[in-house]
Amino acid sequence: MLQHVTLEVAPADIERSIELWTLLGFRQVEPPAALAEIFVCLEREGTQIHLERNESPTVPPHGHAAVVVADFDRTVEQLREHGFEVAPGREHWGAPRAKALAPGGHRVELMATPPG
Repeated sequence: MLQHVTLEVAPADIERSIELWTLLGFRQVEPPAALAEIFVCLEREGTQIHLERNESPTVPPHGHAAVVVADFDRTVEQLREHGFEVAPGREHWGAPRAKALAPGGHRVELMATPPG
């Protein structure tokens, strides 16, 4: 099981980042008290995304998180309705994919189904 992924996010982009991950089915959870000033934690089915407040975040040009979403078409529609950029991706393993652009430039791959 992958427990968490940490993404560096500029403080000004934290609230919008929370909105994106919430639309992907994650809910905000309390980080350990010692980390609360730096991290915002979101969780879905035991997997967490840690948003690290960082004045100069590093954003990989190709690296990304990939998330299987329950209703692919509706999720893409909701993200667009909330002003997030979503581009169609290439279909793999017989299922559609897309890439959403998170605040600050992180890419999030949306998958209709997992491989296999």
